[in-house]
Amino acid sequence: MNSNALRTTALILLALLMAATRLNLPMTATHLGPVPDASWAAFFIGGFYLRGWGRWAFPLLMALAVGVDYVVISGQGMSFWQHYCVSAAYWFLVPAYLALWMGGSLTRRVYRQADGRALAVLAAALVASVTLCHLLSQGSFYWISEVVAQPTLAGWWKNFSDWYLPYLRTTAIYVGLAIIVHVGVEQTWRLTHPRKATR
Repeated sequence: MNSNALRTTALILLALLMAATRLNLPMTATHLGPVPDASWAAFFIGGFYLRGWGRWAFPLLMALAVGVDYVVISGQGMSFWQHYCVSAAYWFLVPAYLALWMGGSLTRRVYRQADGRALAVLAAALVASVTLCHLLSQGSFYWISEVVAQPTLAGWWKNFSDWYLPYLRTTAIYVGLAIIVHVGVEQTWRLTHPRKATR
């Protein structure tokens, strides 16, 4: 299940998912509005499936995220470097996304098969890595960027708590969908390769 072909497929699918949802392409819109950005989930899932390729797959997905942001911002007729989202805090996305990647990688390290223990580890790793990612990304934006004129601890906490659950929920939905696909593929493989599955 960890062949180079499978990893390559996972990388391509994650890159496409992240690019499409981060760009808010028309094909990702629903009657309820655009499909939420899957970037956080893509890095967590990438850490799980691409654990051995982290040295180059993580920087590749990171470059894709920055590239998409550049396309979106410049496509609106604005300078990338002068956009309010692109401050010194923007570069905190690297350790923030790395926290998600490491959460997925840790889950992969202890994963043997889809069972209750695996789901418990995954849930704990997901909550911990999303929390750290949100602390780094939102915290750096609040305290370092010039968007907030007079930052306060109370203001930071309100901002953090207002956005934490929506980001956790969105990431959990995408990871949950990936779990469904993973279990489906794993079960299909076991049914079609019974001898290999028992070894």
